[in-house]
Amino acid sequence: MKRYLLELGSSIVIYMIAIFASGHLLGTIDGASPIRPIVALIPMVPAVGICWVVIRQLRRLDELQRKIQFEALSWAFGLTAVATFSYGFLETVGYPKLSYFFIWPLMAVLWITGIVVSIRRYS
Repeated sequence: MKRYLLELGSSIVIYMIAIFASGHLLGTIDGASPIRPIVALIPMVPAVGICWVVIRQLRRLDELQRKIQFEALSWAFGLTAVATFSYGFLETVGYPKLSYFFIWPLMAVLWITGIVVSIRRYS
């Protein structure tokens, strides 16, 4: 677990640095430059690294821990779909449009909640 936390923490720090670097570079590049989309996507390189770290950790888990993670991710996936579709319908009646940036934090909170519920179920 210590190795995973070190890998995950390092990946998140690199991601945050990439966000700040990308934002800074975007501020210095002309608005019509064709390179802007590439610079805007710089943080996605370490984001893929974060996914890789998480998948490697899931592969290291025993059967019960994998089952707990599977249930938690299943709940997070399903409830995120329900929440985003529900809000999408609410937008058709005048609710303000939300950025896609809200989806991952919602899924992360639901994943963590699912882990807590699943651990309690199997304890």
